[in-house]
Amino acid sequence: MEDVDLAVIILAAGKGTRMKSDLPKVLHQIESKCLINYVLECAEKIVGKNIHVVVGHQAEKVKSEIQKRFSVIFALQENMHGTGDAVKIGMKDVPKRIKNILVLNGDVPFIKKSTLDTLINAHKHNENMITLLTVDLDKPTGYGRVVQDQNGDVVCIKEESDASFDERCIKKVNTGIYCFDRKFLEYAIPRIDSKNTQKEYYLTDVVAIAIKKKMKTGLIDVKDWREVVGINTLVDLKNAKELLKEIDL
Repeated sequence: MEDVDLAVIILAAGKGTRMKSDLPKVLHQIESKCLINYVLECAEKIVGKNIHVVVGHQAEKVKSEIQKRFSVIFALQENMHGTGDAVKIGMKDVPKRIKNILVLNGDVPFIKKSTLDTLINAHKHNENMITLLTVDLDKPTGYGRVVQDQNGDVVCIKEESDASFDERCIKKVNTGIYCFDRKFLEYAIPRIDSKNTQKEYYLTDVVAIAIKKKMKTGLIDVKDWREVVGINTLVDLKNAKELLKEIDL
């Protein structure tokens, strides 16, 4: 049954420079299916047509490909100012009746509906402002680290480029998939800044805002790391083709 109180925002604006290709990253294929189509198929099962896709690099090409199979609402991120900015742009056309927003990434093709259902249900049951999807990795290089206190509560998320040596040793990482209370997200997004090494607006900074305001946050660990593999290079793409043979989508 479709969740009528939930909207999905899919981030698909990036250039994918490390793919070394003129083709937008989300349009690269695994077994003749674009990366973003895997994500859209999953999202459609959860919210039907209430899907908002943030496009940017070669926006018209991405939109044209998506429209062959899906009915979505597009939002244009003209300048690449980070994930926080992308979500802010994606929220503009989300209907006012929507209570929660699920944020997905167009280059993480193997996420399962069952995992997202668990995330969404935990978010609602616990009445969280933010619920993160996390995973423990033996080699967490490249991912934002989830910093927790002695009670296991989330303190913040540190992007690798801004993390200390001790923080880089943390194995629990942020997958970039979240469920947000819509009103909280509207409050928090305008309050993040770009005072970091990348000079970008990090969506992860809204976690720090929630903690500072003593708002409820939570996390759900995904047990199978393969579900949250992001495709950033041609090597990743090749490996993903092998992973697809192992994963039951």
